Amino acid sequence: VQLQASGGGMVQAGDSLRLSCVASGVTFSTYAVGWFRQAPGKEREFVAGIVRSGVSEVYANFAKGRFTISRDNALSTMYLQMNSLKAEDTAVYYCASDRRIILSSLRDARRYEFWGQGTQVTVSS
Repeated sequence: VQLQASGGGMVQAGDSLRLSCVASGVTFSTYAVGWFRQAPGKEREFVAGIVRSGVSEVYANFAKGRFTISRDNALSTMYLQMNSLKAEDTAVYYCASDRRIILSSLRDARRYEFWGQGTQVTVSS
Protein backbone atom coordinates (compact mmCIF):
# COMPACT_ATOMS: atom_id res chain seq x y z
CA VAL A 1 0.00 0.00 0.00
CA GLN A 2 1.30 3.42 -0.92
CA LEU A 3 -0.16 6.75 0.10
CA GLN A 4 0.88 9.92 -1.70
CA ALA A 5 -0.07 13.19 -0.05
CA SER A 6 -0.06 16.53 -1.85
CA GLY A 7 -1.58 19.97 -1.73
CA GLY A 8 0.46 21.60 0.99
CA GLY A 9 1.96 25.01 0.63
CA MET A 10 2.58 28.40 2.14
CA VAL A 11 -0.49 30.55 2.74
CA GLN A 12 -1.58 33.45 4.87
CA ALA A 13 -3.83 33.27 7.89
CA GLY A 14 -7.45 33.04 6.84
CA ASP A 15 -6.68 31.28 3.57
CA SER A 16 -7.76 27.80 2.54
CA LEU A 17 -5.95 24.70 1.32
CA ARG A 18 -7.12 21.31 0.16
CA LEU A 19 -4.86 18.37 0.81
CA SER A 20 -5.18 15.18 -1.21
CA CYS A 21 -3.91 11.69 -0.59
CA VAL A 22 -3.99 9.05 -3.30
CA ALA A 23 -3.79 5.39 -2.36
CA SER A 24 -2.38 2.68 -4.58
CA GLY A 25 -1.99 -1.04 -4.21
CA VAL A 26 -5.14 -1.35 -2.17
CA THR A 27 -8.89 -1.64 -2.46
CA PHE A 28 -9.37 1.82 -1.04
CA SER A 29 -12.98 1.36 -0.03
CA THR A 30 -11.99 -1.30 2.50
CA TYR A 31 -9.70 1.08 4.42
CA ALA A 32 -10.53 3.66 7.00
CA VAL A 33 -8.39 6.77 6.58
CA GLY A 34 -7.23 9.67 8.64
CA TRP A 35 -5.17 12.84 8.64
CA PHE A 36 -2.58 13.65 11.27
CA ARG A 37 -0.14 16.50 11.64
CA GLN A 38 3.15 17.19 13.35
CA ALA A 39 4.47 20.63 14.11
CA PRO A 40 8.16 21.26 14.87
CA GLY A 41 9.01 20.12 18.37
CA LYS A 42 5.59 18.60 18.94
CA GLU A 43 4.15 15.13 18.81
CA ARG A 44 2.04 13.93 15.93
CA GLU A 45 -1.63 14.67 16.54
CA PHE A 46 -4.90 13.55 15.07
CA VAL A 47 -6.71 15.94 12.75
CA ALA A 48 -9.63 14.04 11.19
CA GLY A 49 -10.70 10.54 10.22
CA ILE A 50 -13.37 8.93 8.09
CA VAL A 51 -14.71 5.40 7.95
CA ARG A 52 -14.63 3.14 4.89
CA SER A 53 -18.02 4.12 3.54
CA GLY A 54 -17.53 7.81 4.20
CA VAL A 55 -20.73 8.13 6.21
CA SER A 56 -19.05 8.92 9.54
CA GLU A 57 -16.26 11.38 10.34
CA VAL A 58 -14.36 12.35 13.45
CA TYR A 59 -12.50 15.61 14.05
CA ALA A 60 -10.07 16.99 16.56
CA ASN A 61 -11.54 19.91 18.45
CA PHE A 62 -9.28 22.40 16.69
CA ALA A 63 -10.48 21.12 13.31
CA LYS A 64 -14.21 21.24 13.94
CA GLY A 65 -15.93 23.88 11.87
CA ARG A 66 -12.81 24.67 9.83
CA PHE A 67 -11.62 21.38 8.34
CA THR A 68 -13.56 18.80 6.35
CA ILE A 69 -12.38 15.30 5.57
CA SER A 70 -13.82 13.42 2.62
CA ARG A 71 -13.05 10.54 0.36
CA ASP A 72 -13.73 9.39 -3.16
CA ASN A 73 -13.46 5.63 -3.20
CA ALA A 74 -13.75 5.50 -6.99
CA LEU A 75 -10.58 7.61 -7.23
CA SER A 76 -8.85 6.00 -4.24
CA THR A 77 -8.37 9.47 -2.86
CA MET A 78 -8.99 11.19 0.45
CA TYR A 79 -9.11 14.93 1.01
CA LEU A 80 -8.73 17.44 3.79
CA GLN A 81 -10.31 20.80 3.08
CA MET A 82 -8.84 23.36 5.45
CA ASN A 83 -10.47 26.77 5.79
CA SER A 84 -9.72 29.78 7.97
CA LEU A 85 -6.17 28.60 8.47
CA LYS A 86 -4.23 29.86 11.44
CA ALA A 87 -0.53 30.14 12.14
CA GLU A 88 -0.86 27.30 14.63
CA ASP A 89 -1.99 25.01 11.82
CA THR A 90 1.57 25.07 10.48
CA ALA A 91 2.78 21.47 10.40
CA VAL A 92 3.56 18.51 8.22
CA TYR A 93 0.29 16.78 7.43
CA TYR A 94 0.20 13.01 7.01
CA CYS A 95 -2.45 10.74 5.61
CA ALA A 96 -2.86 7.25 7.00
CA SER A 97 -4.98 4.18 6.40
CA ASP A 98 -5.83 0.82 7.88
CA ARG A 99 -8.33 -1.93 7.15
CA ARG A 100 -9.17 -2.76 10.75
CA ILE A 101 -9.98 0.65 12.18
CA ILE A 102 -13.53 1.39 13.19
CA LEU A 103 -15.12 4.70 14.08
CA SER A 104 -14.05 4.59 17.72
CA SER A 105 -10.39 4.04 16.78
CA LEU A 106 -9.94 6.73 14.15
CA ARG A 107 -8.14 9.08 16.54
CA ASP A 108 -5.45 6.58 17.52
CA ALA A 109 -2.34 6.88 15.36
CA ARG A 110 -1.08 3.53 16.64
CA ARG A 111 -3.96 1.79 14.87
CA TYR A 112 -2.90 2.90 11.39
CA GLU A 113 -0.63 0.60 9.45
CA PHE A 114 0.07 2.68 6.36
CA TRP A 115 1.30 6.26 6.21
CA GLY A 116 1.97 8.78 3.48
CA GLN A 117 5.13 10.84 3.28
CA GLY A 118 3.61 14.07 4.55
CA THR A 119 2.99 17.45 2.99
CA GLN A 120 4.11 20.73 4.53
CA VAL A 121 1.55 23.38 5.39
CA THR A 122 2.89 26.75 6.46
CA VAL A 123 0.54 29.51 7.54
CA SER A 124 1.92 32.99 8.06
CA SER A 125 0.15 35.44 10.33
